[in-house]
Amino acid sequence: MIDDLDLGFDEQDRGDKGRHRRGAVRRRQGKSGGGRGKTLLALALALVLLGGIGGGAFYGFDRVQSYFVTPDYDGSGTGEVTVEIKQGALIADMGDALVAADVVKSTKAFIEAAEENSRSKNIQPGTYKLRKQMSGDAAVVALLDLKNKIVNGITIPEGLTAKTVYKRLSEKTDIPVEDFEAAAKDPIALGVPDWWFKRSDGKKVTPSVEGFLFPDTYEIPPKATAETVLKLMVDNFLTVTSGMQYAEKVQKERGGITPYEALIVASLAQAEAGNKADLGKVARVAYNRVYGEFPCNCLEMDVTVNYYLERTGQKTKTSKQMTAAELDDPKNPYNRKLRGLIPSPINNPGKEALQGALSPPPGKWLYFVAISKDGRSAFAETYDEQLRNEQKAREAGII
Repeated sequence: MIDDLDLGFDEQDRGDKGRHRRGAVRRRQGKSGGGRGKTLLALALALVLLGGIGGGAFYGFDRVQSYFVTPDYDGSGTGEVTVEIKQGALIADMGDALVAADVVKSTKAFIEAAEENSRSKNIQPGTYKLRKQMSGDAAVVALLDLKNKIVNGITIPEGLTAKTVYKRLSEKTDIPVEDFEAAAKDPIALGVPDWWFKRSDGKKVTPSVEGFLFPDTYEIPPKATAETVLKLMVDNFLTVTSGMQYAEKVQKERGGITPYEALIVASLAQAEAGNKADLGKVARVAYNRVYGEFPCNCLEMDVTVNYYLERTGQKTKTSKQMTAAELDDPKNPYNRKLRGLIPSPINNPGKEALQGALSPPPGKWLYFVAISKDGRSAFAETYDEQLRNEQKAREAGII
């Protein structure tokens, strides 16, 4: 129980920490526009010295050349090869991928060419048709030409359940839904670190990919499998949350709850908030109900019941359509009267919902109701105030 009803959750962190790190970029120091000229000058000086020593010294010419001159192919290359530039890839990462496909001769050649082309920062993630054995300059130009990009994109909006995500991915890729369901059974194999599946309230966590399929627009690689597609989404989640310092800030600022528990709250906010402006306030209500002075310390949110209905293959319903037995089914692990937080996230929240759960505005709200057709909600600290807000909603024809 949190004693402070204001619930700023500013206690020091506790629990496991983790961080999704990316490899460091190898960059040349002191690069200038005349970098290649300097390497050629150095080579010329070396040749003069070798010439002065004698013809036998040319035995080491190849070594000297490879030291002073960046290994690079000439021209625009030949044939055709497909290369994937991954989401969040740095210039060095791109260079490594191109070397692996024999598009460029060295990562350094690509880095140098990218540094000399001011437009290189506009290279987009995706899959490209390129040629083998291109010069670094030609490879950069080819990646900037969107005609070379293989477009097979799909947009996954915020707030979809994993089950719905599988259906949409299957429609786009023709990969069976069953393949996605099978791949999702082991979220750790998909890249979710095991420390994410920990709670501070002692409740057991059954690892699930729900919550980790980050909503975004994705380029589906040719010959993709269900596993590779889901890994793309998980990797994007980890990149976004790492950039937000999500895990570190949750443990430091949210009163000792774990990142997984904050992810659950983010999914609740994503499901309940009628517009983006209310995401943080709904998250605050969830925290106040579970950790504050709400009588049952339960969520009492109908969206958790709907999640259970969908998950068990039943038709979802509006709040008005739900029966008393459905609302308070004791066999439902997502029962709205369940004390504390539910077992898992109920959808895949976007960045703004994650931010809302990470840094909710201060307030003692325990209730909310939509009062306008644009989704705006009114928030209340007392039930009497909530009843007045509900009357406004009826007058507006919302409920």
